[in-house]
Amino acid sequence: MWSIIAWIIVGGIAGWIASMIMGKNAQMGIVANVLSGVIGAFIVGWLVSLFTSDGGGAMPEAFSIPGFIAAIVGACLVIFLVSLVMNKRGGRTRV
Repeated sequence: MWSIIAWIIVGGIAGWIASMIMGKNAQMGIVANVLSGVIGAFIVGWLVSLFTSDGGGAMPEAFSIPGFIAAIVGACLVIFLVSLVMNKRGGRTRV
């Protein structure tokens, strides 16, 4: 239970940082920041677990530097993919 709460907190912060890195902070709200961070962290955690030798999921703890970096990288990936899909569907584009 605490692990999920920790990843929501870290995901929110990581999503906010990722939205600033990707230049989307003005377009995203707090809910989108949290969702992108949490989803991104789970995606990176799943990818890391695929490539580990023990095969048992080596996602770092939420409150650690590797876990935080993983959440930021994953959130950047999610924001990039969402903006790519939105641009192809005729969504708002930034000039």
